[in-house]
Amino acid sequence: MSQVIFDIETIGLDFESLDQQQQDYMLKFAESEQEIEEAKQKLALYPLTGEVVAIGMLNVETNKGVVYYRDEQNPEQENSEADVLYKAGTEEQVITNFWQAFKNYDQFITFNGRGFDCPFLHLRSGILQIEPTKNLMPYRYSTDIHIDLLDQLTFQGAYRKFSLDFYCKAFGIKSPKQDGITGLDVPDLFKQGKTMDIARYCYGDLVATKELYQRWQKFINIK
Repeated sequence: MSQVIFDIETIGLDFESLDQQQQDYMLKFAESEQEIEEAKQKLALYPLTGEVVAIGMLNVETNKGVVYYRDEQNPEQENSEADVLYKAGTEEQVITNFWQAFKNYDQFITFNGRGFDCPFLHLRSGILQIEPTKNLMPYRYSTDIHIDLLDQLTFQGAYRKFSLDFYCKAFGIKSPKQDGITGLDVPDLFKQGKTMDIARYCYGDLVATKELYQRWQKFINIK
């Protein structure tokens, strides 16, 4: 069975690019200046107000990876580092490349993919009129197609959720956050044109997710 781990990085749209009705909707429950700023930061969490800036994929068997990332200034740029290919493009190209590569795998592994990455990709694909090659939202309580490690480590919501960083530290796995970048930094990095930093950060999440998957598979997934 061919397996792939994938992860996405996103940014929010410029708040001022939304019309007045959309702005009012997103700030409906924000009263203080802090709440307004937090609401604006959360635009990256929703496919209707956010965009994909990177999608990373890691082949579990070969340990070879690829990160498709946004770089409108250098859309044809490609470079390799160790076993990773970094391929630049527009958002449409990033998502299209993902779907074309993803169709070759039988099973996929994510961390919180069901709650974020998978629906985000399906909806962004619809907005951009890109045809998916597979269903990222199969039956939740089966691991035959999708293994969402957050679902598995919380036993489908029976136990408290923790971040990938928290799980990595608890399991003695190097956290991708140890290199000084977190998901909150992605929008600023994108504005600064530091797109390769985002791509490398995305790949770090893949490596950590693979190690966490191997721990789950050996010690927790009792059948």
